[in-house]
Amino acid sequence: MSLTLVMVPPHHDDTATWPRRLAEAVPGLRVLRPDTVQEAAVALREADAAYGALPEDLLAHAENVRWLQAPQAGPPAGFYHPRLIEHPVVVTNMRDTYTDHVATHTMALVLALARGIPQYVRAQARSTWAPDWNPASVLTLAETTALIVGVGAIGRAVGRMLSAFGTRVVGVDARPQDAPGFAEVLPTTELDGMLGKADLVIVTVPHTPETEGMFDAERIGRLRADAYLINVGRGPTLRLDALNEALERGKLAGAALDVYETEPLPSDHPLWTRPDVLLTPHVAGAGPHSEERRFAVIEENAKRFAAGDPLINVVDKQHWH
Repeated sequence: MSLTLVMVPPHHDDTATWPRRLAEAVPGLRVLRPDTVQEAAVALREADAAYGALPEDLLAHAENVRWLQAPQAGPPAGFYHPRLIEHPVVVTNMRDTYTDHVATHTMALVLALARGIPQYVRAQARSTWAPDWNPASVLTLAETTALIVGVGAIGRAVGRMLSAFGTRVVGVDARPQDAPGFAEVLPTTELDGMLGKADLVIVTVPHTPETEGMFDAERIGRLRADAYLINVGRGPTLRLDALNEALERGKLAGAALDVYETEPLPSDHPLWTRPDVLLTPHVAGAGPHSEERRFAVIEENAKRFAAGDPLINVVDKQHWH
C-alpha cells in the first residue's frame, strides 16, 4: 500500500536528506518536501502523514492525515490549537532526543551558581580582581536539597547527576514514580509545601495548559531567600517580572535560565544585568547527534505507521505532551 508523508515548511537544512532516507527505509512511502506553505496545502490533501506544524489553515487541507510528527519535544505555543486537538490525527513528538545535552547544561548552570561564577564572569569583563571568600557565597551540593519540578527524562537525568554530588534530590511530578537518585518523587499537589524546603529548585516541566505561569509571584514567594531557581523546561512556565522582583527584594539568592517567557529576551530586560543571574539563550539542547536522533524517531514511527503498529512518543494532545 502506498502512503504519503508531507514535510511542512519551514524546513531546516539538516532534514534535506530525510525524504530519500525515509523512502529507502519504508517501502511504499512517498515523502514530499514542498518549498512553500501553498504547495504544502496542496500536497496535504492527499497525505496520510505529516512532519512539522499544522496550523488551522493547513489542517483544513489535511482531512486524511492520520499521523503528525512534531519536530520538537515541546513545540512552540500555538502548536496544539483547538482544531488540532479535536482532529483525529495522532501526534508524536521528539522527546528524549537530547536529554543528555539538557541535563549536562543544567548541571553547568547549577555548578556555576553554586560557585558564584556569574559574579566572576562580570568581574572578568571589567578586568577586576574580586575574590569572594565569604563561606556563605558557596553552595555545598553535598549539603543541599534539590527540588526537581518535572521528573521526565530530563528531570531524571539531572537527579541522577545531582545525587552523585551527594545532593538530596526530591521530585514532584503529575505522574510520580520512583526514580534513580531521588530520595522521593511526590505528586504535584505537594509542590507548594516543598518549595520552602529546597536550596535548589530546578524546573524541567513542559509548557502545557496546567504549567503555564506555574511559577508566578505567589509561588516564587514560597522559595527561601537563600534558594536558587533554575528553568530549563519551557519559558512560559516562569513569570520573568515576578522573578526579577523577587531578586530585587532579596527574596531569592539567584537564578539561571535557558528558556524565557518571551524569546529572545528583550535587550532592555533587567535580568540581563543582574549579578545574581546566569542566562543562556535556549541552547541547553545543543550538542552532537541531534539530527540523527531526530531522524531515528521519525524513521521508527514511519515504519510503525506503514505496518499499522502503535507509534512511539505519542502525545496527549489535550495536555500538549
